[in-house]
Amino acid sequence: MVNRLRIGVIFGGRSGEYEISLLSTRSVLSVLDPHRYAVTQIGITQQGAWLTARSESDLSVLDALQTGKLEGLLPAAILPDPSRPGLFVMDTAGERWDLITELDVIFPVLHGPYGEDGTLQGLLELVDIAYVGAGVVGSAVGMDKGVFQSVMLALGIPVVETQVILRSDVIHDLKGTIVQSELVAPYPLFIKPANLGSSVGVSKCQNRSDLHEGLLEAARFDRRILVQRGVNAREIEVAVLGNDKPMASIPGEVLPSREFYSYEAKYIDNTSGLLIPAPLPDETAELARQLAVQAFQAIDCAGMARVDFLLDKDSGELFLNEINTIPGFTQISMYPKLWEATGVPYSELVDRLIALAIERKAERNQIERKYTR
Repeated sequence: MVNRLRIGVIFGGRSGEYEISLLSTRSVLSVLDPHRYAVTQIGITQQGAWLTARSESDLSVLDALQTGKLEGLLPAAILPDPSRPGLFVMDTAGERWDLITELDVIFPVLHGPYGEDGTLQGLLELVDIAYVGAGVVGSAVGMDKGVFQSVMLALGIPVVETQVILRSDVIHDLKGTIVQSELVAPYPLFIKPANLGSSVGVSKCQNRSDLHEGLLEAARFDRRILVQRGVNAREIEVAVLGNDKPMASIPGEVLPSREFYSYEAKYIDNTSGLLIPAPLPDETAELARQLAVQAFQAIDCAGMARVDFLLDKDSGELFLNEINTIPGFTQISMYPKLWEATGVPYSELVDRLIALAIERKAERNQIERKYTR
């Protein structure tokens, strides 16, 4: 145990996907080999407070966040100082930050804003510490579905007709925004917050009344809202793993228990099905894998991503829908299940992601920080 890697697992966060983060974290923690890793749990409450325990044997931070019983946890911080890459806690007098452990790798298990969108990644770049997953650019572009779709269009990758609406338009001119939204395509239309996942705030609209409600619902969660043509589609997903030379898993298919793969269908009903591998013609499966890697590389992703497609049941067209740079990571989530079916079991997948983080950091270390003539 002397040479264990010091891993900081960060979870929770100021996002509508808070509960999903806690579920994913429990799975990740369960497979981190204590003989290889010294794990420090770092929880972020929904109000944004960073908390930890003084040692591995103390109160589980994850359990405390799940129960809401935070007594005994300590205010924590990672400071943007590359000379001290570790976790700090506030001293009992509340006067200074004390370093309680240095950290070799950060494993963010944060879904949505303030964790998956480049904000945390920017802090970790300032600290100059290795971390799992995409960097600032890949995280930010992958998080904003509107920007991501623009990048895919520029590359000629097929995406569904989409328009970005601002929350201010919804608030100040709802009637005009509804008319503008209806120009995207005939009903049904999908309304989505641009910067959330797990289907939070997503609505399928069959008429103007639905659209009215869907725009107001999405505006609760983001200032940028997507209006997207509805497709009579099969939902196909591909997992990607790697850095500069990523590889794609076999495709899987989601069989939602509701009309579409809503938050309830994903996490409440427990009746949605996964088909792995997806029953697809070989050429369609290979196209999905190629496009997944192309999208991953286009936004300078790293480590991991799940790339989601819509396969039109009527025309047979394949549309790239979105990319998730920190996908759901429970042991029954699609991303790890796709890799398990491709030959990489869950525990090995977590080990590989940590190794990829260290590889990416080693590459960053080769960058010269001082220019001399």
